[in-house]
Amino acid sequence: MTLRVSIRLGLFAALLVLAAGCDDPSPVEVGFIGGLSGRVADLGIGALDGVRIAIEEQNRRGGIGGHPIRLTTEDDRQDPDAARAAFESLADRKVEAIIGPMTSVMAVTLAPLADARRVALISPTVTTRDLAGQDDYFLRVIADTRQYAEASAKFHWQQRAIKSFVILSDQVNRAYTDSWAQDFRSAYEALGGKVIQILPFKSGMVGDFGALARQALAAHAEAVLILGNAADAAQICQQIRLLDRTVPLVTSEWAATERFVEMAGPAAEGIFTSQFVDRESEQQPYVAFRRLFLERYQLEPGFAGIAGYDAATVLITALKRRAAGENLRDAVLRIGDFQGLQGPIHIDRFGDSWRPTYITVIRNGKYMRTN
Repeated sequence: MTLRVSIRLGLFAALLVLAAGCDDPSPVEVGFIGGLSGRVADLGIGALDGVRIAIEEQNRRGGIGGHPIRLTTEDDRQDPDAARAAFESLADRKVEAIIGPMTSVMAVTLAPLADARRVALISPTVTTRDLAGQDDYFLRVIADTRQYAEASAKFHWQQRAIKSFVILSDQVNRAYTDSWAQDFRSAYEALGGKVIQILPFKSGMVGDFGALARQALAAHAEAVLILGNAADAAQICQQIRLLDRTVPLVTSEWAATERFVEMAGPAAEGIFTSQFVDRESEQQPYVAFRRLFLERYQLEPGFAGIAGYDAATVLITALKRRAAGENLRDAVLRIGDFQGLQGPIHIDRFGDSWRPTYITVIRNGKYMRTN
Protein backbone atom coordinates (compact mmCIF):
# COMPACT_ATOMS: atom_id res chain seq x y z
CA MET A 1 0.00 0.00 0.00
CA THR A 2 1.43 3.40 -1.01
CA LEU A 3 1.82 6.22 1.48
CA ARG A 4 -0.78 8.31 -0.46
CA VAL A 5 -3.37 5.49 -0.28
CA SER A 6 -2.68 5.00 3.41
CA ILE A 7 -3.21 8.69 4.08
CA ARG A 8 -6.45 8.73 2.08
CA LEU A 9 -7.77 5.67 3.97
CA GLY A 10 -6.87 7.35 7.24
CA LEU A 11 -8.75 10.50 6.25
CA PHE A 12 -11.75 8.42 5.19
CA ALA A 13 -11.79 6.63 8.55
CA ALA A 14 -11.67 9.97 10.35
CA LEU A 15 -14.61 11.21 8.30
CA LEU A 16 -16.59 8.10 9.25
CA VAL A 17 -15.94 8.81 12.93
CA LEU A 18 -17.14 12.40 12.49
CA ALA A 19 -20.21 11.24 10.63
CA ALA A 20 -21.02 8.73 13.34
CA GLY A 21 -20.74 11.52 15.88
CA CYS A 22 -23.24 13.59 13.88
CA ASP A 23 -25.68 10.65 13.94
CA ASP A 24 -25.41 10.44 17.74
CA PRO A 25 -27.20 13.61 18.96
CA SER A 26 -26.27 15.07 22.31
CA PRO A 27 -28.67 14.11 25.13
CA VAL A 28 -31.05 16.41 26.96
CA GLU A 29 -29.79 16.38 30.54
CA VAL A 30 -32.28 16.21 33.41
CA GLY A 31 -31.78 15.37 37.07
CA PHE A 32 -33.52 13.63 39.96
CA ILE A 33 -33.04 14.33 43.67
CA GLY A 34 -34.76 12.25 46.34
CA GLY A 35 -34.20 10.15 49.41
CA LEU A 36 -32.95 6.86 47.97
CA SER A 37 -31.68 5.49 51.28
CA GLY A 38 -32.84 5.56 54.89
CA ARG A 39 -36.35 5.67 56.36
CA VAL A 40 -37.98 7.54 53.46
CA ALA A 41 -36.37 5.51 50.68
CA ASP A 42 -39.69 4.00 49.62
CA LEU A 43 -40.83 7.48 48.61
CA GLY A 44 -37.71 8.35 46.61
CA ILE A 45 -37.28 4.96 44.96
CA GLY A 46 -40.97 4.74 44.03
CA ALA A 47 -40.90 8.17 42.39
CA LEU A 48 -37.65 7.43 40.57
CA ASP A 49 -39.14 4.23 39.16
CA GLY A 50 -42.07 6.23 37.80
CA VAL A 51 -39.76 8.88 36.35
CA ARG A 52 -37.67 6.25 34.56
CA ILE A 53 -40.72 4.72 32.91
CA ALA A 54 -41.86 8.13 31.60
CA ILE A 55 -38.42 9.01 30.25
CA GLU A 56 -37.89 5.63 28.62
CA GLU A 57 -41.28 5.93 26.90
CA GLN A 58 -40.38 9.36 25.53
CA ASN A 59 -36.96 8.17 24.36
CA ARG A 60 -38.64 5.36 22.43
CA ARG A 61 -40.71 8.06 20.72
CA GLY A 62 -37.56 9.89 19.65
CA GLY A 63 -36.67 11.87 22.73
CA ILE A 64 -36.86 15.64 22.40
CA GLY A 65 -36.47 16.57 18.73
CA GLY A 66 -34.35 13.49 18.16
CA HIS A 67 -32.23 14.05 21.28
CA PRO A 68 -32.51 11.34 23.96
CA ILE A 69 -33.28 12.38 27.52
CA ARG A 70 -30.51 11.41 29.93
CA LEU A 71 -31.39 11.14 33.62
CA THR A 72 -28.83 11.62 36.38
CA THR A 73 -29.92 10.68 39.91
CA GLU A 74 -28.74 11.91 43.30
CA ASP A 75 -29.57 10.69 46.81
CA ASP A 76 -30.24 13.56 49.22
CA ARG A 77 -30.22 11.07 52.17
CA GLN A 78 -32.69 13.42 53.91
CA ASP A 79 -29.67 15.46 54.94
CA PRO A 80 -29.48 19.20 54.08
CA ASP A 81 -25.76 19.15 53.32
CA ALA A 82 -26.10 16.08 51.10
CA ALA A 83 -29.07 17.68 49.35
CA ARG A 84 -27.15 20.87 48.63
CA ALA A 85 -24.19 18.92 47.26
CA ALA A 86 -26.54 16.83 45.10
CA PHE A 87 -28.20 19.94 43.71
CA GLU A 88 -24.92 21.67 42.89
CA SER A 89 -23.63 18.53 41.17
CA LEU A 90 -26.68 18.42 38.92
CA ALA A 91 -26.67 22.18 38.28
CA ASP A 92 -23.01 21.97 37.26
CA ARG A 93 -24.03 19.36 34.67
CA LYS A 94 -26.30 22.04 33.14
CA VAL A 95 -29.44 19.97 33.59
CA GLU A 96 -32.59 21.49 32.11
CA ALA A 97 -34.53 20.82 35.31
CA ILE A 98 -34.54 18.57 38.38
CA ILE A 99 -37.37 16.27 39.40
CA GLY A 100 -37.55 16.36 43.18
CA PRO A 101 -37.06 16.61 46.04
CA MET A 102 -39.58 14.34 47.74
CA THR A 103 -39.98 15.87 51.21
CA SER A 104 -40.81 19.37 52.33
CA VAL A 105 -37.73 19.86 54.50
CA MET A 106 -35.51 19.12 51.49
CA ALA A 107 -37.56 21.43 49.28
CA VAL A 108 -37.19 24.34 51.69
CA THR A 109 -33.45 23.64 51.75
CA LEU A 110 -33.06 23.56 47.97
CA ALA A 111 -35.50 26.24 46.80
CA PRO A 112 -33.06 29.17 47.35
CA LEU A 113 -30.35 27.31 45.41
CA ALA A 114 -32.78 26.68 42.56
CA ASP A 115 -33.60 30.39 42.42
CA ALA A 116 -29.93 31.35 42.41
CA ARG A 117 -29.03 28.92 39.62
CA ARG A 118 -32.35 29.35 37.73
CA VAL A 119 -32.88 25.58 37.67
CA ALA A 120 -36.47 24.39 38.04
CA LEU A 121 -37.30 21.90 40.79
CA ILE A 122 -40.40 19.88 39.86
CA SER A 123 -41.45 18.01 42.98
CA PRO A 124 -43.69 14.96 42.78
CA THR A 125 -44.75 14.95 46.45
CA VAL A 126 -43.80 18.11 48.41
CA THR A 127 -46.83 19.77 50.04
CA THR A 128 -45.48 22.38 52.50
CA ARG A 129 -47.23 25.75 52.42
CA ASP A 130 -43.91 27.48 53.16
CA LEU A 131 -43.27 27.51 49.40
CA ALA A 132 -46.82 28.30 48.24
CA GLY A 133 -47.68 31.48 46.35
CA GLN A 134 -44.07 32.40 45.59
CA ASP A 135 -42.53 33.53 42.32
CA ASP A 136 -39.66 31.05 42.46
CA TYR A 137 -38.16 28.02 40.72
CA PHE A 138 -39.98 25.48 42.88
CA LEU A 139 -42.87 23.73 41.12
CA ARG A 140 -45.05 20.79 42.17
CA VAL A 141 -47.66 18.45 40.71
CA ILE A 142 -49.82 17.99 43.84
CA ALA A 143 -51.64 20.37 46.17
CA ASP A 144 -50.27 21.78 49.41
CA THR A 145 -51.12 20.55 52.91
CA ARG A 146 -54.23 22.68 53.29
CA GLN A 147 -56.20 20.64 50.77
CA TYR A 148 -55.46 17.27 52.42
CA ALA A 149 -55.73 18.52 56.01
CA GLU A 150 -59.04 20.30 55.43
CA ALA A 151 -60.52 17.28 53.63
CA SER A 152 -59.46 15.05 56.53
CA ALA A 153 -60.85 17.42 59.17
CA LYS A 154 -64.20 17.71 57.39
CA PHE A 155 -64.53 13.95 56.86
CA HIS A 156 -63.75 12.93 60.44
CA TRP A 157 -66.02 15.60 61.92
CA GLN A 158 -68.98 15.17 59.58
CA GLN A 159 -68.83 11.51 58.59
CA ARG A 160 -67.34 9.88 61.68
CA ALA A 161 -68.48 12.33 64.38
CA ILE A 162 -65.04 12.38 66.02
CA LYS A 163 -64.93 15.28 68.46
CA SER A 164 -61.25 15.41 69.46
CA PHE A 165 -57.78 14.49 68.22
CA VAL A 166 -54.25 14.23 69.53
CA ILE A 167 -51.62 14.83 66.84
CA LEU A 168 -48.21 13.13 66.69
CA SER A 169 -45.86 15.28 64.59
CA ASP A 170 -42.41 14.39 63.20
CA GLN A 171 -40.00 17.24 63.91
CA VAL A 172 -37.39 16.15 61.37
CA ASN A 173 -39.70 17.24 58.52
CA ARG A 174 -41.31 20.23 60.23
CA ALA A 175 -41.75 22.16 56.98
CA TYR A 176 -44.38 19.53 56.19
CA THR A 177 -45.75 18.45 59.56
CA ASP A 178 -46.15 21.97 60.98
CA SER A 179 -48.11 22.99 57.86
CA TRP A 180 -50.32 19.89 58.09
CA ALA A 181 -50.97 20.23 61.82
CA GLN A 182 -51.82 23.93 61.57
CA ASP A 183 -54.12 23.44 58.59
CA PHE A 184 -55.89 20.49 60.22
CA ARG A 185 -56.31 22.26 63.54
CA SER A 186 -57.71 25.42 61.94
CA ALA A 187 -60.23 23.52 59.83
CA TYR A 188 -61.20 21.02 62.53
CA GLU A 189 -61.70 23.54 65.33
CA ALA A 190 -63.65 25.84 63.00
CA LEU A 191 -66.10 22.95 62.59
CA GLY A 192 -66.38 22.50 66.35
CA GLY A 193 -63.77 19.83 67.05
CA LYS A 194 -60.82 20.06 69.42
CA VAL A 195 -57.12 19.25 68.99
CA ILE A 196 -56.23 18.42 72.58
CA GLN A 197 -52.47 18.17 72.15
CA ILE A 198 -49.69 18.07 69.55
CA LEU A 199 -46.94 15.65 70.59
CA PRO A 200 -43.57 16.00 68.83
CA PHE A 201 -41.32 13.09 67.92
CA LYS A 202 -38.22 12.58 65.81
CA SER A 203 -38.06 10.15 62.93
CA GLY A 204 -36.26 6.93 63.76
CA MET A 205 -36.69 7.06 67.54
CA VAL A 206 -37.75 3.41 67.41
CA GLY A 207 -37.09 2.61 71.04
CA ASP A 208 -39.27 5.49 72.21
CA PHE A 209 -42.36 4.83 70.10
CA GLY A 210 -43.91 2.82 72.93
CA ALA A 211 -43.62 5.82 75.24
CA LEU A 212 -45.04 8.06 72.50
CA ALA A 213 -48.03 5.72 72.14
CA ARG A 214 -48.69 5.90 75.87
CA GLN A 215 -48.50 9.70 75.78
CA ALA A 216 -50.93 9.81 72.88
CA LEU A 217 -53.50 7.66 74.68
CA ALA A 218 -53.02 9.59 77.93
CA ALA A 219 -54.34 12.70 76.16
CA HIS A 220 -57.77 11.02 76.16
CA ALA A 221 -58.65 12.24 72.68
CA GLU A 222 -61.19 10.31 70.63
CA ALA A 223 -58.68 9.70 67.80
CA VAL A 224 -54.97 9.89 66.97
CA LEU A 225 -53.56 11.65 63.89
CA ILE A 226 -50.01 10.64 62.91
CA LEU A 227 -47.90 12.98 60.78
CA GLY A 228 -44.84 10.96 59.83
CA ASN A 229 -43.23 8.83 57.16
CA ALA A 230 -44.39 5.30 56.38
CA ALA A 231 -41.79 3.51 58.53
CA ASP A 232 -42.35 5.63 61.62
CA ALA A 233 -46.14 5.71 61.25
CA ALA A 234 -46.25 1.92 60.92
CA GLN A 235 -44.31 1.39 64.13
CA ILE A 236 -46.34 4.00 66.01
CA CYS A 237 -49.59 2.34 64.92
CA GLN A 238 -48.31 -1.03 66.11
CA GLN A 239 -47.40 0.40 69.51
CA ILE A 240 -50.79 2.08 69.90
CA ARG A 241 -52.62 -1.10 68.91
CA LEU A 242 -50.74 -3.05 71.59
CA LEU A 243 -52.34 -0.72 74.12
CA ASP A 244 -55.70 0.06 72.52
CA ARG A 245 -57.33 -1.97 69.74
CA THR A 246 -60.22 0.39 69.07
CA VAL A 247 -59.04 4.02 69.12
CA PRO A 248 -59.42 5.49 65.60
CA LEU A 249 -56.08 6.09 63.84
CA VAL A 250 -55.52 8.55 61.01
CA THR A 251 -52.40 9.36 58.99
CA SER A 252 -51.47 12.06 56.52
CA GLU A 253 -50.72 11.25 52.88
CA TRP A 254 -46.97 11.09 53.57
CA ALA A 255 -47.37 7.72 55.26
CA ALA A 256 -49.78 6.29 52.67
CA THR A 257 -47.35 4.08 50.78
CA GLU A 258 -47.59 0.35 50.16
CA ARG A 259 -44.61 -0.04 52.50
CA PHE A 260 -46.74 1.34 55.35
CA VAL A 261 -49.33 -1.41 54.88
CA GLU A 262 -46.61 -4.05 54.72
CA MET A 263 -44.75 -2.81 57.81
CA ALA A 264 -47.79 -2.08 59.97
CA GLY A 265 -49.41 -5.43 59.20
CA PRO A 266 -52.73 -5.97 61.03
CA ALA A 267 -52.30 -2.58 62.76
CA ALA A 268 -52.89 -0.87 59.40
CA GLU A 269 -56.46 -2.13 59.13
CA GLY A 270 -59.07 0.59 59.41
CA ILE A 271 -56.64 3.49 59.18
CA PHE A 272 -57.95 6.54 57.27
CA THR A 273 -55.88 8.85 55.07
CA SER A 274 -56.61 11.77 52.73
CA GLN A 275 -54.59 11.56 49.52
CA PHE A 276 -54.52 12.47 45.83
CA VAL A 277 -54.34 8.92 44.43
CA ASP A 278 -57.28 6.72 43.50
CA ARG A 279 -55.85 3.21 43.36
CA GLU A 280 -59.17 2.00 41.93
CA SER A 281 -59.07 4.44 39.02
CA GLU A 282 -60.09 3.08 35.63
CA GLN A 283 -58.43 5.91 33.70
CA GLN A 284 -56.70 4.17 30.80
CA PRO A 285 -53.31 5.91 31.18
CA TYR A 286 -53.19 4.87 34.84
CA VAL A 287 -54.32 1.30 34.12
CA ALA A 288 -51.60 0.90 31.48
CA PHE A 289 -48.95 2.48 33.71
CA ARG A 290 -49.90 0.31 36.69
CA ARG A 291 -49.69 -2.84 34.56
CA LEU A 292 -46.25 -1.86 33.26
CA PHE A 293 -45.01 -0.90 36.73
CA LEU A 294 -46.16 -4.21 38.19
CA GLU A 295 -44.53 -6.18 35.38
CA ARG A 296 -41.25 -4.34 35.72
CA TYR A 297 -40.87 -3.94 39.49
CA GLN A 298 -43.28 -6.57 40.89
CA LEU A 299 -44.68 -3.80 43.09
CA GLU A 300 -47.68 -1.49 43.10
CA PRO A 301 -46.64 2.00 41.97
CA GLY A 302 -48.29 3.69 44.94
CA PHE A 303 -48.64 7.45 45.14
CA ALA A 304 -44.89 8.01 44.78
CA GLY A 305 -44.63 6.12 41.49
CA ILE A 306 -47.69 7.88 40.09
CA ALA A 307 -46.48 11.32 41.17
CA GLY A 308 -42.98 10.62 39.82
CA TYR A 309 -44.41 9.72 36.42
CA ASP A 310 -46.63 12.82 36.45
CA ALA A 311 -43.71 15.09 37.35
CA ALA A 312 -41.69 13.61 34.49
CA THR A 313 -44.67 14.16 32.16
CA VAL A 314 -44.75 17.84 33.09
CA LEU A 315 -41.02 18.12 32.44
CA ILE A 316 -41.20 16.28 29.09
CA THR A 317 -44.18 18.34 27.92
CA ALA A 318 -42.34 21.56 28.73
CA LEU A 319 -39.19 20.34 26.95
CA LYS A 320 -41.24 19.59 23.83
CA ARG A 321 -43.25 22.82 23.82
CA ARG A 322 -40.92 25.51 25.13
CA ALA A 323 -39.97 28.43 22.93
CA ALA A 324 -36.41 28.97 21.73
CA GLY A 325 -34.25 30.14 24.63
CA GLU A 326 -37.10 29.78 27.15
CA ASN A 327 -36.21 28.63 30.66
CA LEU A 328 -37.88 25.35 31.59
CA ARG A 329 -39.59 26.92 34.62
CA ASP A 330 -41.10 29.62 32.43
CA ALA A 331 -42.29 27.03 29.92
CA VAL A 332 -44.11 25.05 32.62
CA LEU A 333 -45.83 28.16 33.97
CA ARG A 334 -46.82 29.32 30.47
CA ILE A 335 -48.30 25.93 29.51
CA GLY A 336 -50.08 25.53 32.85
CA ASP A 337 -52.25 22.51 32.04
CA PHE A 338 -50.88 18.98 31.75
CA GLN A 339 -52.32 15.48 31.50
CA GLY A 340 -51.57 13.24 34.45
CA LEU A 341 -52.15 9.52 34.81
CA GLN A 342 -55.46 10.01 36.62
CA GLY A 343 -56.60 13.30 35.13
CA PRO A 344 -55.62 16.91 34.44
CA ILE A 345 -52.88 18.68 36.39
CA HIS A 346 -53.09 22.47 36.59
CA ILE A 347 -50.01 24.42 37.66
CA ASP A 348 -50.65 28.08 38.44
CA ARG A 349 -48.40 31.09 37.96
CA PHE A 350 -46.63 30.36 41.25
CA GLY A 351 -45.88 26.75 40.35
CA ASP A 352 -48.53 25.44 42.78
CA SER A 353 -50.94 22.70 41.79
CA TRP A 354 -54.38 21.31 42.55
CA ARG A 355 -55.91 17.89 42.05
CA PRO A 356 -58.83 15.92 43.57
CA THR A 357 -58.53 14.61 47.12
CA TYR A 358 -59.80 11.19 48.20
CA ILE A 359 -60.39 9.84 51.67
CA THR A 360 -59.15 6.26 51.85
CA VAL A 361 -59.34 3.50 54.43
CA ILE A 362 -57.19 0.37 54.58
CA ARG A 363 -59.28 -2.77 54.22
CA ASN A 364 -57.73 -6.23 53.84
CA GLY A 365 -54.32 -4.64 53.24
CA LYS A 366 -55.48 -2.26 50.49
CA TYR A 367 -56.30 1.45 50.27
CA MET A 368 -60.01 1.77 49.48
CA ARG A 369 -61.82 5.01 48.60
CA THR A 370 -64.61 6.16 50.88
CA ASN A 371 -65.76 9.03 48.61
